[in-house]
Amino acid sequence: MTSPGLADEWYYVGVDVGTASVRAALVTRGGQVKRAAEEPVHVWEPRPDHHEQSSEDIWTKCCSAVTKVTEGIVKDHVRGIGFDATCSLVVLDQNFQPVAVNLDAAAERNVVMWMDHRATKQASRITASGHRVMTRVGGVMSPEMQPPKLLWLKENLRESCWERAEHFFDLPDFLSWKATGSLVRSLCTLVCKWTYSPPEGWDDSFWTSIGLEDLLENNHSRIGERTCSPGDPVGAGLTPRAAAELGLMPGTAVSASLIDAHAGGLGVIGADVSGHRLPCENQPVTSRVALICGTSSCHMAVSQKPLFVPGVWGPYLSAMVPGLWLNEGGQSATGRLIDHVVFGHAAFSQLKQQAEKSREHVYSLLNRHLGEMAREHGHLDLLSAALHVWPDFHGNRSPLADQTLKGMVVGLSLSQTLDDLALLYLATVQAIALGTRHILDTMREAGHDISTLFLCGGLSKNPLFVRLHANTTGLPVVLPAEREAVLVGAAILGACASRDCSSIQEAMVKMAKIGTVVHPELELESFYRKKYVVFLRLGAHQREYADLMRD
Repeated sequence: MTSPGLADEWYYVGVDVGTASVRAALVTRGGQVKRAAEEPVHVWEPRPDHHEQSSEDIWTKCCSAVTKVTEGIVKDHVRGIGFDATCSLVVLDQNFQPVAVNLDAAAERNVVMWMDHRATKQASRITASGHRVMTRVGGVMSPEMQPPKLLWLKENLRESCWERAEHFFDLPDFLSWKATGSLVRSLCTLVCKWTYSPPEGWDDSFWTSIGLEDLLENNHSRIGERTCSPGDPVGAGLTPRAAAELGLMPGTAVSASLIDAHAGGLGVIGADVSGHRLPCENQPVTSRVALICGTSSCHMAVSQKPLFVPGVWGPYLSAMVPGLWLNEGGQSATGRLIDHVVFGHAAFSQLKQQAEKSREHVYSLLNRHLGEMAREHGHLDLLSAALHVWPDFHGNRSPLADQTLKGMVVGLSLSQTLDDLALLYLATVQAIALGTRHILDTMREAGHDISTLFLCGGLSKNPLFVRLHANTTGLPVVLPAEREAVLVGAAILGACASRDCSSIQEAMVKMAKIGTVVHPELELESFYRKKYVVFLRLGAHQREYADLMRD
């Protein structure tokens, strides 16, 4: 039965596969999310720095979430579907069955997750090779990219995995293959995580130089022979089997996929800002940065010409917005770091009890508690004047590109009260925001002209996180009208694949909408200027200490 009020509308479905869950949304032509659903996915952590998932589990949850959001909808009113996902590595055999990526020979665990750092040594060796492709990844190969992960599999699981594997997919490409049966790969994934460079394509000398020359066989069939741009339709749309599993019509248009952060970028960065008196108004989209903040954070900046930014990935042509060059900064642990700091504190049990009693989320309670402390002691931001955090508990992705860096906290006492927990939470969020400032400063030095910050993702729903980013960077922060902007970005892909929109740019203007704007509190500029100096010195001192201990 058709749902009332939904019968005469055309829709697009956006599917977002994050670190811990699959989300789907039913989105209108105007970018309004009508329905959303979420399904958890399983994560295995069998060893330190090893993080694995199951591609079959992920696809099953995709089907469940899409079925929920399209229930009662006339199926041929769903014009297109777009997928985004984390840049995890999926391994299948010649029959497209899962291949174990672990020492336990557990075949269902066939996905090496994006945040898996088992290949740190391989990444360092690739960096040391000095190959020319390194210029497109900020000069340093991250263990979160696919070449070091592939090299680890060959060196550690040669018989059980490497010799059995016939298909290596980035997770977004696995989803479009599962939906359409097409092996075509998205330029977003191959360019950003695999060193592919259009229009030249694969650089065979790179794979040979790092010991993966067998990937050149059969015209690179194991890693991708054919490519297309995000938003392009893939194959003939949904196969009959995929359509039945998703609850949609066979032939429904499917777009070439995006990495999840890039979908978030589409969901915010191209919105019409007319009338909001923002510095980016009447300026090209290159004056904006999209910050997609969840478990980790990504900083997406586009430019008309290639800009090489030390420690920042890219420049990548057409990896997010066709025709523009993308630079991608990032922080490997943000939401995950905040959880780590808060949940591991001695006062967390007290916080949790109070939150349950007041029926608040723990972070809402912490934000309120900080507000109460500020009323007694002065401006909230200033409460951390004697407490400083270096946030690289999972290494530094940008702009230092140093996975050996660790977290630091300066200013602790013997006290472990709820006040102490609130202050450490505040200082941690400030440190994450200072890390964003560090990335933006590095981008500016390389030629980016950045005037406005656009936020989306789970952490953008935390008002303290948003306000501290405005105050720390000195930039206005724009939030989307739709809280689930990543899903809107995925739906934008579906709109393009259906040919209802002629380009990504057109779809962004139609479907990405501005919500709240948070301006920086200018009276805090001096405080954050000093806080930033301390922040930079913390990182420099940690490296000095490491050098001292090596001597």
